[in-house]
Amino acid sequence: MSGIKKFFGPSTLVAAAFIGPGTVTMCTLAGNKYGYELLWALLFSTLATLILQEMAARIGLVTQDGLGTIVKTERSKGFLGAVLIGNAAYEAGNIGGAILGADLILSGFDYWALVIGLVSFLLLFFGKYKNIEGFLIGLVLLISFAFLITVFLVGPSLSEIFAGFIPSFDSEVDWLIVIALVGTTVVPYNLFLQASLVSKKYSSVSQLRDLRIENAVAIILGGLVSMLIVIVAASTHGELVEVKNASDMAVQLEPLLGAGAKYGIGIGLLAAGLSSAITAPLAAALAARELFGWSRDDKDWRFRATWMVVLGIGIFVSLFGFKPIPVIKFAQVMNGLLLPIIAVYLLYLVNQRRILKEFTNTLLLNLLGGFIVLITIVISTRTFLLLFS
Repeated sequence: MSGIKKFFGPSTLVAAAFIGPGTVTMCTLAGNKYGYELLWALLFSTLATLILQEMAARIGLVTQDGLGTIVKTERSKGFLGAVLIGNAAYEAGNIGGAILGADLILSGFDYWALVIGLVSFLLLFFGKYKNIEGFLIGLVLLISFAFLITVFLVGPSLSEIFAGFIPSFDSEVDWLIVIALVGTTVVPYNLFLQASLVSKKYSSVSQLRDLRIENAVAIILGGLVSMLIVIVAASTHGELVEVKNASDMAVQLEPLLGAGAKYGIGIGLLAAGLSSAITAPLAAALAARELFGWSRDDKDWRFRATWMVVLGIGIFVSLFGFKPIPVIKFAQVMNGLLLPIIAVYLLYLVNQRRILKEFTNTLLLNLLGGFIVLITIVISTRTFLLLFS
């Protein structure tokens, strides 16, 4: 495999999936409230995503199967249950984010949840999501490029940015935001999604190096986009008392887009929300199909019922008066709290020689994986203490 194609594949879809409305919202909240102070959390979560996604992708490459099948072999169905719970919460955040964007473009309409839910349903039901997937990812990348240009326009302090990468455990920091930043980057369903998609591009373990290159490029770029959003939002640090809606988020793009900033952020949120609203139910259905050994036919009623349930939960939560930003924050916190469980089990799988043969984890990867587990446990514990204090 040669040329630029080695940089694009399953990992690209994963990166586009985590640059969703949750990322834009949580990174804006973090930058606006704490300036550059929480950049370290994004650096950690990007490295964690890079390492964990490589493990999941390696399982997919060596076994030419998805994680659901491996979980079934290991008789650990409770693992899937944890992922599906996080998935349902994430779907509510996806639809909520799409609603935020749609409302900026055309305000005053109260039934965006139904419209976005119906569009997602039809695309999934008829299998047409692949036709617009590239278009939606393109829009997400376009808005990401807008943040990059805006960084140069606002001229942030480089010394303050670098200081933000030094971990701070200030007691005044909102640890719900910290765990949400981790949860919006390290998305459990992406592990299943990438493992399932790897075999569509890679068919031999001799391609492991190419797979790792693709994974690194996509995840690092995704992490950089998240950091750019924090840096841009930090330029309005202190100007906004609180980010309550998408209009507040649009302020950060005004140096580039002026009065059109609300439409820019609106299109970005809508595209990111819709693409993720399709991807999350699909990933849940793929995982369930692998676990329970259902037919590979996408029209199988059990496969369809699974993604319908996940999509339905997202529509229900968004339709009945729940404000999008708290829902998005809750979804990211849920993902972050689930991360230690996911990471521990993934570490167990990639050390099983009966699964990966000679491609099990090296000592270095195990040490890095153990470090990820340790840090996420510390962050999750502090979050739990905050929740119950």
